[in-house]
Amino acid sequence: MNKLPKIGIPLIIIAIALIIFVAKSTITIESGEAGVLFETFGDGVVTDEPPLSEGFHLVAPWNKIFVYEVRQQEVSEKMQVLSSNGLEIKLDASVWFQPQYDKLGSLHQEKGIDYVSRVLQPAVRSAARSVVGRYTPEQLYSSKRDAIQEEIFIETKEILKDQYVQLNEILVRDVTLPPTIKDAIERKLRQEQESLEYEFRIEKAEKEAQKQRIEAQGKADANQILSASLTDKILQDKGIEATIKLSESPNSKVIVIGSGDGGLPIILGNQ
Repeated sequence: MNKLPKIGIPLIIIAIALIIFVAKSTITIESGEAGVLFETFGDGVVTDEPPLSEGFHLVAPWNKIFVYEVRQQEVSEKMQVLSSNGLEIKLDASVWFQPQYDKLGSLHQEKGIDYVSRVLQPAVRSAARSVVGRYTPEQLYSSKRDAIQEEIFIETKEILKDQYVQLNEILVRDVTLPPTIKDAIERKLRQEQESLEYEFRIEKAEKEAQKQRIEAQGKADANQILSASLTDKILQDKGIEATIKLSESPNSKVIVIGSGDGGLPIILGNQ
C-alpha cells in the first residue's frame, strides 16, 4: 500500500510533462491567417515550403510559428505633400493590401512582422510625393483626383514589386488645399461658370434674332411674289367676287361697283 504513492507520483509527473509537451507542440491557425515556421535547430525561417494554412498543426516544441493575417487589410494614410508650384497639399488615402501568401516566409525573413510600417507606408508616401508634385492645386482640386489616385496606385505597385506585398487598391478620400488657395480657386470657378452662362444667353439671343430675321425675310419674299403675280384684271375679278358675296347677305344695303372712270354704277341688293 505504501508503494502506490511512490509509483503514482512519477506517473503524474510524466502525464503533466506530456500535456505540456503536447500543448507546446500544437497550434491552431485561425481563419484568414497563415503561419511561418522557424526551425530553431534547422535553417531558421522556412521559405521553400508553403506557410501553415488554417487549422490545427503539430509542431516541435523547440520551433516557433509566426502568424500573419493574409486576408485583405486596410491602412489609412494622411500625408502632406507639395504641388508643382511648391504649395503644401494634404492627402487622406486608404490603402488596401495583403501579404503574398506563397512568399510569406520570405516576407518574414527579409521584412519582419511589422512590414506595413517598414515597406508599405514608405512606398505609398514616396509615390504620393512624386505624383502630386506633377500637378497644380487647381488640377488637384477639380479634375485630376481620379488621375492622381490611379497614378499613385501604379507607382506604389511598382515600388512593391519585389517586396512580397500585394497592393489591391489606393483610394484618395480627400485632398485639402490651403484655405486661401481653395477660396481663390472657388472664386475662379464661379467666375468661369458665370462667364459660360453669359455666353450661353448671348448665343441663345443671337439664335432667336436670326430666327426672327429668317421668318421676316420669308414673309417679305412671299409678299413680293404675291404682288408680282397680281394683275389689274385679277384684282378686278377678286373685287367683283367679294362684292357678289356681300350682296347675297340678307341685310339691306346698296353696293356700287364702278371702275372710277365715269362708267355707270351697278346697284345690287335690297333697300
